[in-house]
Amino acid sequence: MKGDCENLNELESFKETILKEHRELNKLDTFNFSCHKGISCFNKCCADVNIFLTPYDIIRLKNNLGISSQEFLDKYCIVPIDSHQQYPIVMLKMDSDANRSCPFLSAQGCRVYKDRPWACRMFPVGSGSSKDVSDEFFFLIEEPICKGYFENKRWSVEEWMVNQEVIDYSSMGELFKEVSLHKYFISGKQLNPAKLEMFYMVCYNIDKFREFVFESSFLKRFDIEEELVHKIKTNDVELLKFGFKWLRFSLFGESTIRLRSDGKH
Repeated sequence: MKGDCENLNELESFKETILKEHRELNKLDTFNFSCHKGISCFNKCCADVNIFLTPYDIIRLKNNLGISSQEFLDKYCIVPIDSHQQYPIVMLKMDSDANRSCPFLSAQGCRVYKDRPWACRMFPVGSGSSKDVSDEFFFLIEEPICKGYFENKRWSVEEWMVNQEVIDYSSMGELFKEVSLHKYFISGKQLNPAKLEMFYMVCYNIDKFREFVFESSFLKRFDIEEELVHKIKTNDVELLKFGFKWLRFSLFGESTIRLRSDGKH
């Protein structure tokens, strides 16, 4: 669970609401938690939950499964539509069984544990922040169904984040914020349908974005360093980082990418 709030006023409002129900933590505060097969609630928390997927989540998951981003989106995701949304978001689609279980759940636990989403890694710690990471705060999510809080293993928030390997997720999340919390959105502006489609493709359908870059006149029109071209041709993460720069150029008019000056466009 995480809230990315657009400005300090919204952050304070979000924080006040959350902390009415959850204990606030800083990175050095500690809590008890452990999840394992021997605990009575094992697997029960992985059902009937709303998991919002980040662009980096989708890359990790589709590569874990050995499928394309398009196939992953078609099979495992839903894209909720809300008139108040300023850009597309993607959620993990729960199975249609009575429990609405996670599609990656097995009797032995998570089938994609090594590449599980950010939200799953952080639980039972939640966080909220504005675009400025210095505003980030943490809180403990105590679900009644979970017995992990009564285990003897004790963590600080900082230790938990290291143990759950969230560093790469967090760093990619900060780059995503440069787009999703852009002043363009904060000012209330809306993307037109073509730009919404571009946002969706770059952030969630990385394989299609690669086709856009390499199977069009893109590289003839824009001045991209040869070394970077080589990286983004084969590396999804490098392509996503480049994609965030492209969105800041194409959606908001920032000078993050240069047009070629040699007439080859």
